[in-house]
Amino acid sequence: MLLPAPDTAPARIALPDIPALAVTAAQAAVLTPDGELTVMPHVRAQLLAHKQAVLVCHAPYVAARLGIDALAAFDVLELFAFVHPATFCVPTPAGLAKALGLPPPQGLDDMPLTLIDAAQALLADLQKERRHDKKADPLEIARVMGMQGRGWAWTPFVCAALGAPYDSAAPVIAKAALNIWKHLPEWSEGAPPPPPAHHPVTGEESRQRLKQMLGQDAEARPEQVEYATQITTAFAPISSPLPFTGGGIQGGGLSSAPSLEGGPPPLTPPPAGGRGRIYGEEPEPHVVLAEAGTGVGKTLGYLAPASVWAEKNDRPVWVSTYTRNLQRQIDRELDRLHPDPEMKARKVAVRKGRENYLCLLNLEDETLGAATALHPDRVIAAGIMARWAGASRDGDLTGGDFPGWLAGILGPQHTLGLADRRGECIFSACDHYHRCFVERAARKARHADIVVANHALVMIQTALSGATDDLPRRYVFDEGHHLFDAADGAFAGHLTARETADLRRWLRGPEGGRRSRARGLKRRVEDLIENDAGAMADLESILYEAAILPAFGWAKRLKENDPKGEAEKFLALVHRQVFSRAEGRDGPYSLETDTQPLIDGLGDSASALKTRLAALRKSMKALSAKLRQKLTDQADTLDADTRKRLDAVSGALERRADMTVGGWVAMLDTLQAKQGDDLHVDWMEIERAEGRSVDVGLYRHWIDPMRPFAAALKPHAHGVAITSATLRNGGTAEEDWLDARAQTGADYLSAEPKTFGVASPFDYPAKTKVFIVNDVRRDDLDQVASAYRVLFEAAGGGGLGLFTSIQRLRAVHDRIAAKLETAGIPLYAQHVDGMDTGTLVDIFRDEIHACLLGTDAVRDGVDVPGESLRLLVYDRVPWPRPTILHRARRKQFGGKAYDERLTRLKLRQAYGRLVRRAGDTGVFVMMDPMMPSRLHNAFPEGVEIVKTGLKEVSEQVQRFLTGKEIIVPLTD
Repeated sequence: MLLPAPDTAPARIALPDIPALAVTAAQAAVLTPDGELTVMPHVRAQLLAHKQAVLVCHAPYVAARLGIDALAAFDVLELFAFVHPATFCVPTPAGLAKALGLPPPQGLDDMPLTLIDAAQALLADLQKERRHDKKADPLEIARVMGMQGRGWAWTPFVCAALGAPYDSAAPVIAKAALNIWKHLPEWSEGAPPPPPAHHPVTGEESRQRLKQMLGQDAEARPEQVEYATQITTAFAPISSPLPFTGGGIQGGGLSSAPSLEGGPPPLTPPPAGGRGRIYGEEPEPHVVLAEAGTGVGKTLGYLAPASVWAEKNDRPVWVSTYTRNLQRQIDRELDRLHPDPEMKARKVAVRKGRENYLCLLNLEDETLGAATALHPDRVIAAGIMARWAGASRDGDLTGGDFPGWLAGILGPQHTLGLADRRGECIFSACDHYHRCFVERAARKARHADIVVANHALVMIQTALSGATDDLPRRYVFDEGHHLFDAADGAFAGHLTARETADLRRWLRGPEGGRRSRARGLKRRVEDLIENDAGAMADLESILYEAAILPAFGWAKRLKENDPKGEAEKFLALVHRQVFSRAEGRDGPYSLETDTQPLIDGLGDSASALKTRLAALRKSMKALSAKLRQKLTDQADTLDADTRKRLDAVSGALERRADMTVGGWVAMLDTLQAKQGDDLHVDWMEIERAEGRSVDVGLYRHWIDPMRPFAAALKPHAHGVAITSATLRNGGTAEEDWLDARAQTGADYLSAEPKTFGVASPFDYPAKTKVFIVNDVRRDDLDQVASAYRVLFEAAGGGGLGLFTSIQRLRAVHDRIAAKLETAGIPLYAQHVDGMDTGTLVDIFRDEIHACLLGTDAVRDGVDVPGESLRLLVYDRVPWPRPTILHRARRKQFGGKAYDERLTRLKLRQAYGRLVRRAGDTGVFVMMDPMMPSRLHNAFPEGVEIVKTGLKEVSEQVQRFLTGKEIIVPLTD
């Protein structure tokens, strides 16, 4: 907590007597303690940084730019994270200056001085912090981080700012200093919500709520009003109650599971030549497909009726997104509905999967390990994470108030790795259960009006549901064009080395004397079954059977052809089959091959593995049943927390037994039978990252993942709205909606879903230009790189370069970064700069003359209104990658037309980045002269598409973006 500034300025804290260093792509600026400023090449800066500590911003980034492994650095970003935890800033000298209210640097020469000013301002801010007994003391945390003079470089200066000179010889107790969890508020259990009412939302109610959210004096946008009116259909009462048939999908899978037992019968196949409609007697939810062009304001358009329905029916509406960026945007838009933060905290909840939140037990384990750590990195991370945990609104590590750049500075294992990513929660047996961020978020969501979630969580929640689960009845799926991809990931089966090794770790815990925070099944359930001989026998059987799964070191053993256990032997043979048959063995990309015919020995190995997995599954289900039986037999003696533990552990065991292990057994059955089905596609793959093999195994995906998605959602949903700016792909109106219905699963949810589109209010022909460069060879990277440089310089920066290949991206970056910097255009790049995508986009958004290179993740997640994004350049037409999975889907969904539909949607998404608000203008450039004219309808009607040479394109880009008269285009 920060106090108001005192009447007199705080005492100035002396900074370390070291140079301040800032870097760009080719140069470095150094300001010595004597005040001498020197701009030098990287080679000289390397020598300087090798000899002494330096003051920097984002030490890993600076080290990467200089081409060295590490720096002895005073990182100003670390100090910022300590002084202002849970506060965002762009991780650059300019970003620090903006966050701290300092004058921004005007160039590289100014950056070192800015770093000094920022460090001084942070120490001054720290002097204002109120220290009290209700939270962990920043002074004590800093002393622990100092490791008695061997740790955090900032410790002496932080102590000085807090009025206590640092004594490196003084003993410290890490656990007492870092136990921030003891000071977090506890959640309280509330009464279960009442059954929902079924009152509809009228168009007038929706329009009035929209007007309220916009403000009484705001000018209404006809497109937004129309959208808000039409989407109310999704909030109409259902004609009769849906009979619950249980969650689950037969013949499919969830995450690493291709099969779920129980649940509704499988959806019937679509009629020959049809689009996949499912007809039945049971009532169907109201389904609305709504396409809203950029600028319509669809977010407020659906939040208006959703909030009205939630208030009238005393039940939440779940709004689901695909990207974290949109989730944050929706959360901000809800400030319009609830400007009072306290009211918003009661009415709005943000929900993500458990793996997104800080686990306090993991944080405690980390701090205990930090006390005896030999390397300071762990202690520094523990201290900064304790500061963040104490200030965080919700403990969300993948958004919210967690700075994305912090993981890059402290290390993923000490930040993102503190979440429960392996499902090892011990629930009420945890000392932190009643302060748990996950449990608090789940309880808050039950009583909120609007829950902002993501597609993956919604799919997993519905697929794992049981007859007693009270799930939401109304859903809005924003970014609906990504539903297919989200379902493809959620309902897939992977019998791979990583997945099987993770299950072994989940069951057996850490092995071989390795230090780990992992908690095996025995630790999680031992106290629950200590007097039950039968359950103990089942536990021992599980641990015995799990020994056939890959243990630590599996990658080395597979490489040396020395597999241990049935699973590793099977995977070694899979690796042999893939490597002997796949194309591109000498390249950097993943390798794959069909499952049939099997090489010698693979069938027998699959049979042996299936037998052992079936035995493991049997023991897991037996223990799950005994745990659940305790809930009945001991109903009169079990306390509430123990009941929750029994239910949670039993459910986790059953899910993994049926969906994970049962799914693997089903995949091995198919492999032995040598014949698959019409619903799935199986293949074998060696997965590679950065040219290095990271996994190997047998994969199964649904050909149409919208089938299991609909089967999971339909038993619960009364109303579903699916919306996006790009649902249709540019054909005739009727064909467009048929395709959209198929790709979103609408036809599996309703026989007659409502469809409507609202056009963008933007004048795209006047605001944008589209060029196809026809004289640059796309296979000549020197030509491609030069073209990117010329175009970025013509636009004066503000360019986003999209690539279909990481190798091509890196090659272009290496060729043009220094030259662009000379022209005053900073260049950032995904897969080069060592920062997460969100951080790179934040920097790009903040610097109007910067350029950014990226792949699909940047295209889908970037939202950069204004001048910072005014030029988008695509290196090649983004045709789908020709994989075995794509081959199966291409065959089912229309062959060549399917390829073009996917490509057209990617182009529409990319083009849509250019104009985000009324004053924006932008240019789209395709570097591939082979782009067919039939893809031109990916762009709005009336937008001029010019195919010409690079020189003409660069000239027209410059004229258009600088507001000069545009030359009449040369067309071919």
